[in-house]
Order: sequence, then C-alpha cells, then structure tokens
Amino acid sequence: MLIDGLPTEQIPVADRGLQYGDGLFETIAVLKGRMPLWSRHMARLQRGEEQLGFPLTDKHLLEQEAGQLCEGLGQGIVKIILTRGSGGRGYRPPSDPQPRRIITRHPWPDYPEAWYRDGVRIRLCETRFSRQPRLAGIKHLNRLEQVLARSEWDDPGFAEGLMCDDLGNLISGTQSNLFLLMGRSLVTPELNDCGVAGVMRELVMASAASLGLEVRVGPIRPEDLERADGMFLTNAIWGVCPVSEASGVVYDLTRLSGIPVSHRLITETLFE
Repeated sequence: MLIDGLPTEQIPVADRGLQYGDGLFETIAVLKGRMPLWSRHMARLQRGEEQLGFPLTDKHLLEQEAGQLCEGLGQGIVKIILTRGSGGRGYRPPSDPQPRRIITRHPWPDYPEAWYRDGVRIRLCETRFSRQPRLAGIKHLNRLEQVLARSEWDDPGFAEGLMCDDLGNLISGTQSNLFLLMGRSLVTPELNDCGVAGVMRELVMASAASLGLEVRVGPIRPEDLERADGMFLTNAIWGVCPVSEASGVVYDLTRLSGIPVSHRLITETLFE
C-alpha cells in the first residue's frame, strides 16, 4: 500500500474520505503485468475530479506509483482512492484542498470458469438508486446503496443483483453494467442521473461495430428482460460475463456467440 507515495497503512482521522465519503476510486485490472485500461480509468477519474471540484491529480505520478506496486505482479488488481484530503469538522470543503492518494494491490479474484462457460444467475434487488445527476457516472466513495443492495442475498447461486432507480428503470448491477442483446443491437441503460459509467461498458460500446452490432442507450424496464435475446454484464475485473438467468428469465447463451466473454475483449483488443 502507498499513501501519498509512501509505504504506510495510516491516514489521519480527519481525512474527508473517511469522514464524508468525499472522494473517488478506480479498481484496475493488471494483466500480463500491465494495466490495459489505464487511460480509460484515468479519464473517468479526471471527470470525477472535475465534478467534485478536486484539484487535478498528476496522472503520470499515479501511473508511476501504481506501476511500483505492480512490479512482479503478472495478474492482479490495483485500487486507487483519491480523497479531498484532511479538513475540519463540517461539510464545507477546505478552500485549498490537498488530495490524498491511496493505492493498494490485491490478488486476482478466483472467479469460476463456469461463469463464462455457463453464464451466471442474477436477481432483482429491492434497494434502488437515488437520482443525482451531479454524481452520475463517476466512481465516488459513497456506495451505501450498493452495500445495502448486496446485503439482500447470501445465496451463492446468484452472482449479482440488478438495481433500478426510483422510477423503476434498470440502471446496473451492484458492481457491474448491463447489456441486453435485442436482435443485432446492444441496449444499455442511460446513466445521466445515477449509476457508474464503467470502463468495460465504454470498451464494449466502442468495440460493438467491429462485432457487427449497434449500440442503443436508453431506458430499460424490468419487463424488457423477457423481450431480450440475451444479456451480459461488464466490469473492469469480470470483463464480459454472460447471464444465463435474470430474475427468472432464462437465456440461450448461443445467442451471444461472437461476443467475446471473460477477458478476451480486453486482451484481444489491447494485447494483439
């Protein structure tokens, strides 16, 4: 772990990330000793800094520090947390904030290969996203809605839970973005009011044309799950994960043939 470039595990209790969730984070896949989606992560991080009014962090410095932690790591995860730094009691941000950099290294999760071969089962959560356009799209530290949604089930047979906004529109999973296959179109929810705009979501949208697919971004209702030909989830660590069953709706995974699953989309796009 590095905090402001130093190997330590301690932060001041007055840190605003701890006090108020006043910060941002990125969870980055390390594959073959590299971070292939780094530029996309940094672009989203900067959008978050701008939306929250942070001074912009030196991205080259972040890359150097993350690379330092990646030394000798063939495959794993690097997590970057930026907070507004320390401040006094009260919500008002300091006039001259000194953002704090926290970078940690983690082993690669042991996701079952069956997820990508047979698909995953997912459920619909009762906890909903609140709509707040000023926070939409970025990975801010306030993730209590996802924490509450993820606490709704303990059944290991479900890999993920889908969350709606307060209007009943499907937004995302607790830790993933969603795509429905409808004919030769990929449909993914609008994220203008809530939800996280994932870097893998962005990569899938950019790669769709090469797969002979068009992308439509728009409202998705729970009842649309029954009309879809197929479904998959994305995040920076899962890659592309097919769904075999969503809230009782069963999908024929052969309909997703031609769409790379697991981390093939990352490796074939960026390591070819």
